[in-house]
Amino acid sequence: MTSTPKTSWHPDRLDVRAFALAGADLQAHDPMTRFQRLSAEAHAGDGLPALGLVTWQARGEMRAGASGGAQAVWLHVHADATIPLTCQRCLGPVDTPLTVDRWFRFVNDEATAEAEDDDCEEDLLALEPRPRLHDVLEDELLMELPLVPLHDICPVPVVMQASDPGVGMDNGEPERRNPFAELAKLKK
Repeated sequence: MTSTPKTSWHPDRLDVRAFALAGADLQAHDPMTRFQRLSAEAHAGDGLPALGLVTWQARGEMRAGASGGAQAVWLHVHADATIPLTCQRCLGPVDTPLTVDRWFRFVNDEATAEAEDDDCEEDLLALEPRPRLHDVLEDELLMELPLVPLHDICPVPVVMQASDPGVGMDNGEPERRNPFAELAKLKK
């Protein structure tokens, strides 16, 4: 992890106001296993694919507030990762690239964030309690997951039909009885 000179910033308890006042930045290549909820979404099958890295960076800055008010604390996060998800067509692993590129404006507390959320377009977060940068990144990466992961072209043939196991038996096995027909007989 690299950071701006003369100051060490800890992403697990980031003083976002000081980070933005310093115009600081952080960047790292963390193993995906550090992001437990994201890792839990990975394909779980035989020959589990190795989880890669999450490459991320964060930069703080102060911007003029709305209507010439006090300066506002802003944080820009960018992250890239590739995660093996389960293809919903062939049920094999499909490498899915994820990219996050977001700006957040920070306000003093959760109540202020909730009050201002409906009236602004940007994403709002509270300065206190101090955010865990990895949690913010993980939340954003999770929101980038596709609803239905699919290969463009599956690497194995996919059976695209369903059948009733009792239909079309030619092996001399008895035909399955219709339960409604049995009920009709009882009714008589």
